[in-house]
Amino acid sequence: MHPLRAYLLRFVPTLTEAEWAPLAAALRPVYLPRGAHFVQAGHYRPEVALLLRGACRLYYPRPDGEERTTYFFFENHLLADYPGCLTGQPSQLSIQALTDTKLVVFDYAVLRRLYDEVPAYERFGRLLAEYHLLGTDARLVEQLLLSPEERYRALLASGKTKILERVPQHLVANYLGITAVSLSRIRARVNRGG
Repeated sequence: MHPLRAYLLRFVPTLTEAEWAPLAAALRPVYLPRGAHFVQAGHYRPEVALLLRGACRLYYPRPDGEERTTYFFFENHLLADYPGCLTGQPSQLSIQALTDTKLVVFDYAVLRRLYDEVPAYERFGRLLAEYHLLGTDARLVEQLLLSPEERYRALLASGKTKILERVPQHLVANYLGITAVSLSRIRARVNRGG
């Protein structure tokens, strides 16, 4: 079974072969070497991708040159500049490959058309939006209400072990909103049981 169809079935278990076929016909493979971008701030890319192999990060570049990493994608994650897809505006975010990355990509316009033509896709879109809203809200609450050490402990407890195993420590620190030195100190305290 195609990995994207398996992904869709998590949200819409009744998706038939006939319903899958129009999306399957729109798929194309994309390879990103380490450091390349799927989406870059200031550009418009109305495409959606399923990450098949590799890892990516979502970050917001600031005018002062700093970057704020807000999310990591690994195998079987759907990624896109959703705000850009919805508004037709250039992206404010960037999605960058952390390793050599293999994606399967389709135009957002195909999905939008399927929303109108196939009820299963409209259901998928709603459930996916709800899923992302809950994730975004949880991330916002972490950033606003938890201390840096509490954010690190929450990451440890979350089961998001791929972040700790596969992402360079300076990017984990950036994701937590702290410096690499602060992360090192927090890790040492937590490892000592403090």
